[in-house]
Amino acid sequence: MKYETVIGLEVHVELATETKIFCPCENKFGGEPNTHCCPVCTGMPGVLPVLNEKVVEFAARAGLATNCRIANFSKMDRKGYYYPDLPKAYQISQFDLPLCKEGFVDIVVNGKEKRIHITRIHMEEDAGKLLHDACAGTAVDYNRCGVPLIEIVTEPDMRSADEAKAFLEALKSIMQYTGVSDCKMQEGSLRCDVNISVREEGSDVLGTRTEMKNLNSFSAVYRAIEAESVRQIAVLEDGGAVQQETRRFDDVKGKSYAMRGKEEAHDYRYFPDPDLVPITLSDERINQLKDSLPELPEAKKRRYVDELGLSEYDAGVLTAESDIAAFFDACLEEYDEPKKVCNLITTDLLRLLKEDGISSDNNPVKPAHLAETLKLIESGKVNITVAKTVFEECFRTGESPAAIVEKKGLAQISDTDEIRTMIRDIIANNPGPVADYKGGKKKALTFFVGQVMKATRGQANPQVVNSIALEELDKA
Repeated sequence: MKYETVIGLEVHVELATETKIFCPCENKFGGEPNTHCCPVCTGMPGVLPVLNEKVVEFAARAGLATNCRIANFSKMDRKGYYYPDLPKAYQISQFDLPLCKEGFVDIVVNGKEKRIHITRIHMEEDAGKLLHDACAGTAVDYNRCGVPLIEIVTEPDMRSADEAKAFLEALKSIMQYTGVSDCKMQEGSLRCDVNISVREEGSDVLGTRTEMKNLNSFSAVYRAIEAESVRQIAVLEDGGAVQQETRRFDDVKGKSYAMRGKEEAHDYRYFPDPDLVPITLSDERINQLKDSLPELPEAKKRRYVDELGLSEYDAGVLTAESDIAAFFDACLEEYDEPKKVCNLITTDLLRLLKEDGISSDNNPVKPAHLAETLKLIESGKVNITVAKTVFEECFRTGESPAAIVEKKGLAQISDTDEIRTMIRDIIANNPGPVADYKGGKKKALTFFVGQVMKATRGQANPQVVNSIALEELDKA
């Protein structure tokens, strides 16, 4: 029997507001445990929450950027949890009247476009964090309590790990472009719960689903989907029944383990939060927020292809992260050659960032310095090989490319007399390769060019070397 995997995602995105959702505590990653909290976010008796207006604005921007309908009227609800990292024993969230509904994000997988529908986007507060290695028992850090979140819930539209990964990549780009979140998964700014079931291929009846919580990398999501799909199929093939439950995925072992039975909405005992007034947004305000959206990744990618002549692939690489796209645009202000700028970014800059573990928002290269590197090539001051070395030095030190070339004596050698003398000496000392060339092995030319480049540490002008080598070999 053939099976089909059915996947829905619940994506938690931390909003990049300056303060938390219901109190004036700093919304910042890190810090000593329990230093970014107050009586409100730690749930002390008698305190009253006040909704941060910026959280509503950011959530609405996220909804508009994902083609959602923004509600004129919504409210906050209490969701009952009994976890030690949630001091109030409830989470303030949204239940039946979320801020955003009925959106979508288009993805492309294996050359085919597919629309992934978004059921809802709602606002809520984050919980604290349990620290199991901080002491003999378990400690709790409440710094994260009250950090503003949006939860983006999709329809079960995805059918493979590749589709889920493509959706998450597209969603991450959109959130970064709109400025609502930095989406740093290593800091927990974007986390994902995966709902997965399998069914007989061709059936329109959904199977029993399981949920895997708090996956914090795209690769973990991919592997978790693959592993859980195999597990569920094996259960069904053995005549068993998949249990509806929450599971934990062990990324090292590549296996998931049951944690608890999956809760339903009635288990949370939702009711409207009596301390918070309803949220109202006028059509005028919603339109203002819509008009304030920047150029989004798909529109920017299309512009790069249609107006700048870049390939779909190059445009996709450049627009995947908002900081790289912004850097590319800034470089074009300094040097208006899109393909050349693109090549230096995609082949060299992105490699250096990855090798050094530097995020794109901390890119040490200035747009003027990247443009200067290309101008050095264009002017003939350096060749492409040396330019790449200079660019890497610029990346490491922050020095200007021109200063590096001057300081290290890397200027390209184009003196024809000097190059001709070198080639004549090499011809005189290498009769074998000369004979090969004369015998019709034209590839022997590369030996002589290589020897000159080696002698000049790559600084000779390759075009000049090639031309003179041909002349001298023909005369030899």
